[in-house]
Amino acid sequence: MTLALPRLGFGGAPIGNLFTPVSDEEARAAVEAAWQAGVRLFDTAPHYGLGLSERRLGAALAGRAGYVLSTKVGRLLERGEAGPDTEGFAVTSDLRRRWDFSADGVRRSLDDSLGRLGLPSIDVALIHDPDDHAEQALSEAYPALAALRDEGAARAIGLGMNQWRLPLRFVQETDIDVVMLAGRYTLLDQSGLPLLEECAARGVQVIAAGVFNSGLLATDEPGGTFDYAPASAELVDRARKIAAVCGRHGVTLPQAAIAFPLRHPAVSSIVLGSRTADEVRRNTALAAQPAPEELWAELASEGLVRASTG
Repeated sequence: MTLALPRLGFGGAPIGNLFTPVSDEEARAAVEAAWQAGVRLFDTAPHYGLGLSERRLGAALAGRAGYVLSTKVGRLLERGEAGPDTEGFAVTSDLRRRWDFSADGVRRSLDDSLGRLGLPSIDVALIHDPDDHAEQALSEAYPALAALRDEGAARAIGLGMNQWRLPLRFVQETDIDVVMLAGRYTLLDQSGLPLLEECAARGVQVIAAGVFNSGLLATDEPGGTFDYAPASAELVDRARKIAAVCGRHGVTLPQAAIAFPLRHPAVSSIVLGSRTADEVRRNTALAAQPAPEELWAELASEGLVRASTG
């Protein structure tokens, strides 16, 4: 793949009203702050706010050039009975999701997304969360995306998931370009390392997402959630131990959480979800601060991280 992925990306789920509402003005300001900070990778999906994230991101990026944009396929949005969303987004709509990893569904999904984004083509198209649809995703969704790549509708293709085993099959059995891996290569969870090693060997680029594991690594006072559920006492204790090591090296826990995935040679980019301009500025400032090699050496020597840096 000739597409170069920018190092830092803007995750569009929060501006799709993930958990709490965000106004149109706040969403546009967040994208503008990302642009002003030099962010040139933007990620979204139909799932995020039933198309709201795609519409907002497309409007905010209209007239700009020189960025990389990814969206996803696998959930078709269809008209139904109006009401509040039931999958974590604070929106009320008559659109409802329907899983569809068929070839026709993939083509329709991407075409609908391009309409919401206001674009003739996309940079990266990802198969989204095919956990319970593995065989159809491999036999139907992937060939459809590969054909769309050949036709120029997408410059690169891949899949985005919160697990690593099915992406590993895709890397071994198909010709995908990109894997977006959420939460499985972080300071607290390096279970996705076998996938990353295979990606490095085969030249598949990895976008790391969910680097804060939904909140546990987001502050220097670890607590709250891990993968959107209350964090166990064991995980909180481990996060606190990591934070203590970070503190000895003058590094904050969220700063280390951002820096860690990028140490692996397969990881081209990280995507950080932000809902406000202030969050964007905080995250980009953290991403710009280097972490010393001594930090990683101490974390490894104490058995707090398992990492490969090629």
